Amino acid sequence: MIPKLKIENITLIFGRDREKALNMLHEGASKAEILAETGCTVGVKEASFDIQPGEFFVIMGLSGSGKSSLLRCLNRLIEPTSGNIFLNDTNITTLNDKELQQIRRKEISMVFQQFGLLPHRTVMENVAFGLELQGVPVAERNEKAAKVIELVGLKGYEQQLPSGLSGGMQQRVGLARALANDPEVLLMDEAFSALDPLIRTQMQDELMDLQEKMHKTIVFITHDLDEAIRLGDRIAIMKDGEVIQVGTPEEILTTPATEYVSSFVEKVDRKAVITASSLMDTKPVTAIFRKDGPEGSLRKMRSTGLNILPAVTIDKHFLGFVYLHEVLEVKRRGDKTIEAVIHREVPVAYPDTTVEQMLPFIAETDKPVAVVHPETNKLLGLISQTALIIETTGSQTL
Repeated sequence: MIPKLKIENITLIFGRDREKALNMLHEGASKAEILAETGCTVGVKEASFDIQPGEFFVIMGLSGSGKSSLLRCLNRLIEPTSGNIFLNDTNITTLNDKELQQIRRKEISMVFQQFGLLPHRTVMENVAFGLELQGVPVAERNEKAAKVIELVGLKGYEQQLPSGLSGGMQQRVGLARALANDPEVLLMDEAFSALDPLIRTQMQDELMDLQEKMHKTIVFITHDLDEAIRLGDRIAIMKDGEVIQVGTPEEILTTPATEYVSSFVEKVDRKAVITASSLMDTKPVTAIFRKDGPEGSLRKMRSTGLNILPAVTIDKHFLGFVYLHEVLEVKRRGDKTIEAVIHREVPVAYPDTTVEQMLPFIAETDKPVAVVHPETNKLLGLISQTALIIETTGSQTL
């Protein structure tokens, strides 16, 4: 699959002697050394990553990390010093001004932190502004604007001026304006950071709902890791102009690439992010087949040293769990099958089930948690109660 956006060794240097600074950077000089020698500041250093169609990609970092500068390079609001940016396999760093203008009007839209609304224009006029610049006839642009105004929950406010709207509503107008052109890529620079916490959470929810309907490619900038984890399919973490890790929220929480990333994630509530696929034992699962009968079941329990094992069909569809003492009982009775002692009413998890969703399992059962395929019910792995309790209590750091 061709990436929607491909960022290839993007470097951004501010200052007069950029060529010398770039050469020093290629020779391994530090950001501080380049500043001292040339007076130039390295804003972004050789950033490279791909963003897939329909992906919600978050770039996060503290103030001064280069995240907003990198975002502005993606639509060339800031010209990168070196490197390439591909949109649908087209290198937009080589486009002339007219071609770039078309890209900005039709393929990439941007939502800013401070809304950027035209104060003397109504909601309808603000939303339709980009279409007006394209020369779209009034009736057509108003029809398109009305659709996105309804989509972002502002129906009925079309004739209001921005000054009569709350901060959250103004941000919805900015979002609607960006969506009116039906762009392929939506760039959002700290779009919710100026909002009160409650409104911010509401806007995050609404954006996720919109993304479920639109499936846009979204590049979202934030300094808030909780926001990044909540919204992002993948996250790029930046420090001092460098992208130091790219991964899913779960990958970043479970395998931080550096001490810096570790310090970022140590206070995050892992329960809402870590999933069954990370906790389950990856070793092949020893399971009892119905055909095994009591003798075969006891042999497997003896070889594993376990007094409880999962029971499955011949094609590994999960049936439940079997206990040692009950297998001994059916053997004593002379039964030929262990069917009668399979505990079938047991909780199961899917690979994407979070620890938070599995919390009730600790109280409901003393058995391991079976992880099954959501469609076929095939057994994929087991999570021990010990692993679940440790992850729940946060004792993994002990």
